[in-house]
Amino acid sequence: MSKRLPVKLRAHVRQRAGRCCEYCLIHEDDVSLSHQPDHIVARKHRGQSQADNLAWACYVCNQLKGSDLSSIDLETGRIVRLFNFRKDRWSRHFQLDGAKILPLTAVGRATEHLLQLNEPKAVTARQDLIQYGRYPR
Repeated sequence: MSKRLPVKLRAHVRQRAGRCCEYCLIHEDDVSLSHQPDHIVARKHRGQSQADNLAWACYVCNQLKGSDLSSIDLETGRIVRLFNFRKDRWSRHFQLDGAKILPLTAVGRATEHLLQLNEPKAVTARQDLIQYGRYPR
């Protein structure tokens, strides 16, 4: 069940994120598929279509996250909530090491694994963008 977000709300989420995916930090000008608003808590879990429940996400991150709220921390085997942009600081859970996004916490590890943030093609694409001064923005 897809409902369109109001244009002003969509524009606010996009602008707040600086037109970058809030998961992998890729700018929307550097990918071929459009970025889109992601419900941090999906509608099917009673998440609301309001600014504090929306993140700007690239197509790949949004598709991989889907309606998930948690994943497995491979280090501990525990179920862990995913990173929440409106409550967490990116730099507390992740850090950039060149083109790799290193998880720093259980939340970071679960999110990085679920979204495949360090999948080889993604890392290569970020390496190319780094060479041109386009990542991160």
